[in-house]
Amino acid sequence: MAGLDDILTMIPIDQLASKLGVDPDTAAQAVEQGGGAILAGLQKNAQSPDGAAAIQKALGKHQGLGDAVDVDSVDTQDGEKILQHVFGEREQAVKKTLTEAPQTAGIDFGKLLPMLAPIVMGLLAKKQQPAAEPQAQGSSGGGIGDVIGGLLGGGGLQGGGLDIGGLLGGLFGGDK
Repeated sequence: MAGLDDILTMIPIDQLASKLGVDPDTAAQAVEQGGGAILAGLQKNAQSPDGAAAIQKALGKHQGLGDAVDVDSVDTQDGEKILQHVFGEREQAVKKTLTEAPQTAGIDFGKLLPMLAPIVMGLLAKKQQPAAEPQAQGSSGGGIGDVIGGLLGGGGLQGGGLDIGGLLGGLFGGDK
């Protein structure tokens, strides 16, 4: 999945694994699951013009992401705010669903997702930058929705054997 692979190449997995107290393979799988969940939430939000406009506005605050991220320098308070906007009242349910998945046993998604959220937003801002046009805000989410869909690999969320789309579908109201 190209988009989630982009996230994996930006994060020093060994550093993240150390912070989470797990092996690098488990950390990489957790990044795929958590990144996929954040992108799925963003994609759901981008389906409405207001949601797409809010994402566009937020991306302006996350410009300038380089090719590598120092996990220690990620603003987790910003990450918490992003998660609240992305998941709303479903935030705790999403964290619980991810934490209970057997593929990522031992991962504290309550700790991981706030680290991942600013990275995902920075990656979206970076991916969108060449095509950042005001028209995307007024559309039905097509502009930013297309960028998110591209990162999700066309919308089929399968990562490391965990069907993120299936797990989170009910939390996001299905495939509307």
